[in-house]
Amino acid sequence: MTARVLTPRLPSRLLGRDKGVNIVLPGCYSEDGPAHPVLYLLHGYGGSKETWIVNTRLVDLVGAGRTVVVLPQSGRRWFVNDHAGLRYEDHLVHELVPAIDTAFHTRADRSGRAVGGFSMGGAAALYLGLRHRDVFGAVASHAGAFEAPLRTGDPYAAFRSDPGFAMPTVECHERVWGPPGSETRRRYDPYRLIGKDGHTPPPALYLDIGTEDHDRMRAMNRRVRDALRERGHEVTYHERPGGHDWRFVDGALPASLDFVARHTEERTRERV
Repeated sequence: MTARVLTPRLPSRLLGRDKGVNIVLPGCYSEDGPAHPVLYLLHGYGGSKETWIVNTRLVDLVGAGRTVVVLPQSGRRWFVNDHAGLRYEDHLVHELVPAIDTAFHTRADRSGRAVGGFSMGGAAALYLGLRHRDVFGAVASHAGAFEAPLRTGDPYAAFRSDPGFAMPTVECHERVWGPPGSETRRRYDPYRLIGKDGHTPPPALYLDIGTEDHDRMRAMNRRVRDALRERGHEVTYHERPGGHDWRFVDGALPASLDFVARHTEERTRERV
């Protein structure tokens, strides 16, 4: 069945402007019958609401399932409440999620919601999933840049001559995260988030990384995997052939969408 892509603009009081978003409705989408689960899928650094559609088979894959996929955009702002005062996390959680649940026939609770992403978006998905356990019941990260709040200097300086290289410079990085030691960095430190307890169960977790990704990226994905498991979180983790690029993501996407579907279908619904 063929998916439909809707492109509304939604007002945001928190960001002070309208924000465009793409919404991918599965071929079976209906206002009648069982409500649909929702996946909020976050782009990488410098991306937009079009990035997943242009670079992957997402629309074709969504067409055959039941999951509604929402593609917000933050450009280079990481989907967090950043050091400069831009509140992309609050916008997504407190404005976009309720707007989607109001406008569409969705499962309006954590057991029917997931958040995922690539690189910047993969890291933000984990932050949001751990910080808002009452909102998201599953997380799917492709090559998450989890240690961004801990970064100092420019660990990617050797790659700057490549015009297609898409990791932030020191200036761009600190515009979002502030200088080392900032409150923003402390708030999103992945190991602090992993170490926190909560009354609500943690989300189901899926992480993957390319075997030819940057050494730094592979190492941080393994460290985050290990830290999650040490805290008792169940983590589905894969290392697959590929680099830090959309070709890798496109190849891994069927597995992460399947994971999300299995953890948001009605038969696995939790009582919270």
